[in-house]
Amino acid sequence: MKRRSAIKNLGGLFIAPTLIQAGFLPKSSPSLRIAHLTDIHLKDKFDAPARFAKCLRHLRQHSPQIDLILNGGDIVFDMNKENIGTINDQWKLYRSVWANETTIPVRYVLGNHDIWWNENDRSQATYGKQFSMDQLGLSKPYDSFTQGGWKFILLDSVHLDIDNTWYIGKLGEEQFAWLENELNNTDASVPVLILTHIPILTATNLIEDNIVNKWEMLGGDMHTDVAKIISLFNKHPNVKLCLSGHIHLREKLTYNNVTYICNGAVSGAWWEGYKRETAPGYGIIDLFADGSFSENYIIY
Repeated sequence: MKRRSAIKNLGGLFIAPTLIQAGFLPKSSPSLRIAHLTDIHLKDKFDAPARFAKCLRHLRQHSPQIDLILNGGDIVFDMNKENIGTINDQWKLYRSVWANETTIPVRYVLGNHDIWWNENDRSQATYGKQFSMDQLGLSKPYDSFTQGGWKFILLDSVHLDIDNTWYIGKLGEEQFAWLENELNNTDASVPVLILTHIPILTATNLIEDNIVNKWEMLGGDMHTDVAKIISLFNKHPNVKLCLSGHIHLREKLTYNNVTYICNGAVSGAWWEGYKRETAPGYGIIDLFADGSFSENYIIY
């Protein structure tokens, strides 16, 4: 009996680590729990304010609670096609709903719908990104910070094309040099999460109403400097996760050990139902100290 008990206990010493490595036993508590909300497109139509409030109330019910919200842009419906009165009303509405429904800290990047690019009237004070940056209290459109043992890098992915009439996804030389410097000066043991509005890398052009073998990727669908960015990430294995919005479709892909996730859109198809097969929702990501993470897309 003693020998049998000893063998059983000895076996446990070998089995437990194996189970942990295989993911069958629970991990330690996350260092940080974040919510990724993107493409809210708030306007006073389609009952959007009440539905956005429902989303934020849904967010508060999670246990463990959310420590931080990452907002992926396209906060208001469309600054580029509205007059200043409507633009002000949309931002006022956003601030009101947010203040009434949550006190969770939030960090922002700008989306293409948050930028006023009326090429016929560039004299307006709303022209460019500064107006929305002022609404959000941003001193610059890209930034970085550390929290919960992770480095967060928030990038400005929306820029005018060379003809100055429409946008494309890119960083530009100045911001790319800044990103390179940020990664070079981040300890290799610190895991990195990247937030953009336009996806750095996406495969959704393959299903976006294209004819087989005639797929087309427009400059506004994905970063045009994707090869350059991926090459940079390859030099920094601590880059673990890239979050984006813009496409309103739920997508998760992994390339060179970096996971790229688009968490659909809070507004779905601009508050008119699903965008293709993706329901309105948001992402929940648990970040762990060892650089791993778990994530789910939440349909609220």
